[in-house]
Amino acid sequence: MEKKGTPTNRVFVVGVGMTKFVKPSDKTQGDYPDFTKIAANRALRDAGISYDQVEHAFIGYVYGDSTAGQRALYEVGMTGIPITNVNNNCSTGSTALYNAALMIKAGIHDCCMALGFEKMARGSLTLAFSDRSSPLEKFITKNHELRTDSGKPFAPQLFGNAGLEHMEKYGTTEEHFAKVAYKNHLHSVNNPYSQFRTKYTLDEIKESPMIQAPLTKLQCCPTSNGAACAIIASEEFVKAHGLEDQAVEVLSITMATDTAATFEDNSNIKLVGQDLTKNAAKQAFKETGLTPDDCDVCELHDCFSANELITYENLGLCPEGKAGKFIDEDAFTYGGKIVVNPSGGLISKGHPLGATGLAQCSELCWQLRGMADKRQVDGAKIAIQHNLGLGGACIVALYKKYNDKSGKVREDQSADPEFLEKIETREKEPSLLAKI
Repeated sequence: MEKKGTPTNRVFVVGVGMTKFVKPSDKTQGDYPDFTKIAANRALRDAGISYDQVEHAFIGYVYGDSTAGQRALYEVGMTGIPITNVNNNCSTGSTALYNAALMIKAGIHDCCMALGFEKMARGSLTLAFSDRSSPLEKFITKNHELRTDSGKPFAPQLFGNAGLEHMEKYGTTEEHFAKVAYKNHLHSVNNPYSQFRTKYTLDEIKESPMIQAPLTKLQCCPTSNGAACAIIASEEFVKAHGLEDQAVEVLSITMATDTAATFEDNSNIKLVGQDLTKNAAKQAFKETGLTPDDCDVCELHDCFSANELITYENLGLCPEGKAGKFIDEDAFTYGGKIVVNPSGGLISKGHPLGATGLAQCSELCWQLRGMADKRQVDGAKIAIQHNLGLGGACIVALYKKYNDKSGKVREDQSADPEFLEKIETREKEPSLLAKI
């Protein structure tokens, strides 16, 4: 809620950039300072500004030592600006974005950077410290009270059990969850940033190894390395630097955390963030006067196919209990009611935790700017982002293009990493004069 007298400056994304998302075993992009530098420089290039114009940077990561944000960003520049390290579990990237947006909205700064990265270990997520209380202790304990402990890793247990509850309450089937993953893997074929670009059949998804009922392996996000970045600016900055034709307005960005009902209502669905999503979305729509029906494209947190299905309802994209029906009608892909996860989502694009929220932001900005190439959603005007972290926090953001200009503004702008890699390689080559 806005207080009287609080500045409410308009907030814009003026540049985005990211790396390809790759398996943790893939060393082609180097260590985290190397690939973080790539994402930051691509966002700066897209914005057409230099690093010394950034006044504050918010750097998000989940797995890493303190001040890893400084270590990463010092590769881009050392200008003495404030650098704030951010960790909010899987919603870390969008939490960095949230804080940068608040700085602009409050009139404290005119240009901020939100940057997220992750260098992960292979395998399922684990808890890093065994000598202290886990931040997920209450969630795991409650999950085991509601359902028998399967012995599987905690994340697929939590989200798989939420899927089972949805099946029991609404008649949702295992095939509905598989169809969600099928859609996202299909979308990912056209995303050159994606970790996986294989076109799977529905049967292949259903018949892949069972991880936690009803979720098979191809319905679960992988661990990933990667980075993504956004440059956030005020309207004054946009106009002063001639960025009107590429600026995307952050109409609203909201954050919600758990309430007592998460643990008191004896619901697996509530345990994985139902109220967080509903509350954050409700606030975002209230602030803008928009409704879910106004949205054309969506990037949401599909860490598991069950969570995407549940989130359709929690965001208001379909009535509660009706997600299966809408899935059967192809409502959430091209030609449907709204295109959800055109990037391929976490399931197929990958999920480097700290980078995910800013990769979602990048995709939606490219969509609204008409730069998403083969995965472009025709006529996309309003975009919605949903990023969830157990523990918990949920970010929902609504975006709209500043004007009707579509396509790139400069020749060095692109959503194609191969195109950008060629420019970057060419810029590293010594000039002919330097060779003389």
